[in-house]
Amino acid sequence: MSKKRVVVFGIFDGVHEGHRDFFRQARQYGDELIVIVGRDEICRKLKNKTPKYSEEERCELVSQEPLVDKALLGDQELSTYQVLEELKPDVICFGYDQDALEKDVQAWLLNNKHTVKTYHLRYFSR
Repeated sequence: MSKKRVVVFGIFDGVHEGHRDFFRQARQYGDELIVIVGRDEICRKLKNKTPKYSEEERCELVSQEPLVDKALLGDQELSTYQVLEELKPDVICFGYDQDALEKDVQAWLLNNKHTVKTYHLRYFSR
């Protein structure tokens, strides 16, 4: 029986408790958690700022988290989601603040005739 693969996206410019809760919530939907770390250029476009840590450093920080099975850098261009084409996830989870990303990914899934369950995760409160 194959593992149920869960994918999440984020910038993760320094991993904190909110991110760890995000990983915990997402992990409940499958057996393998793969985190897609946004590239520096994508961060500049979306957030209008350069991350404190480089994309390689952020990917390495995320990969060291115990709940994360694999961390990969995302696509070079917005809205292409080649990484989803390659990973073929069973589930994609979105953070409480990722509404725009969720809509964009769902449109891509529909246009590319992919059936993937998606979940919107709750806000982390201490």
